[in-house]
Order: sequence, then structure tokens, then C-alpha cells
Amino acid sequence: MAGASPGRRKGVGVSTPWRIVIVRPSEEDEEDHKALHGASPQTAKRARDVTRGFLSAVAAPAGDDTDAVLLVVSELVTNAVRHAGGVTRFRLVAGPGAVTVTVEDASATAPSLQRRSAGEPGGFGWQMVRELSEDVEVSTRPGGKTVSALLPLSH
Repeated sequence: MAGASPGRRKGVGVSTPWRIVIVRPSEEDEEDHKALHGASPQTAKRARDVTRGFLSAVAAPAGDDTDAVLLVVSELVTNAVRHAGGVTRFRLVAGPGAVTVTVEDASATAPSLQRRSAGEPGGFGWQMVRELSEDVEVSTRPGGKTVSALLPLSH
């Protein structure tokens, strides 16, 4: 966001420990979208709260699509906290008929399916993220990774 021209950014009046910004698209943007950039919610509950506010701001109707977005946010943040030392960046972008959830963390280890028996708790979140999302991308870099999930969103 550095170097953004005045008037392109509008702060949202939410009481959070990180800055939340809704971005107005520039002339170069091909599609209308709104974005939320948050520094790093460190709990799934906090990330869900931020996401509910974002979905409300983009006028997404409550229902299965918004529930799926909340589940994916919860799983990605929980995985970053539990397996990667915490969230280093959190971003939500709503475009026509979809929302992209992006979570960055400090581990370069890509998520993988956990083979567990049905009686053992946990290990099903990554599969659920993949099933609920239209597309999931994982990119690793020195010092961390980015996980992005594209989900359908009715308007």
C-alpha cells in the first residue's frame, strides 16, 4: 500500500490491534473489488470477527457461501498459529462473485494432508479448505509461505 495516492485508501473505523483498510480499485484494476489488509490476527476467533465485518461491508448475504469463507479463514489462521508460529499477514479481497482469503506465515513448509484415523481429533482442516475453495494456491519463499483460497460468494 506504500505509495498509494490520496483518496485511494479509506480506513475502516474498527477497534482492532491492527490496521484494516478497504481499498478502492485504481484505474488499472480490471475488475471492481474491495480489499481488506490486516496485519496479523493471531486467533481464529479474531480473524472470523474481522471477516464477518468485511463480508458485511461488501454486502455479502449470510448463507452457505459466507459460512464457507468463515470456515476457511478459521482453518488457515489456526494452521498458521498451530504449525507456523502465527500469522504474519492477512488479506481478504472480494471481487465479482468471489472472495480471496490470503494468510501468510513464517514457515516455508507447505500444508499437507494428515493421515489420521476417524477416531483421532484434528487433521481434517486442510482437506476441508481444499474442498470448500474453487482454487487454493500455496507459494513458499525464504522466511515463509502464502496460502490463498478463492471461494464463491453470492451477492
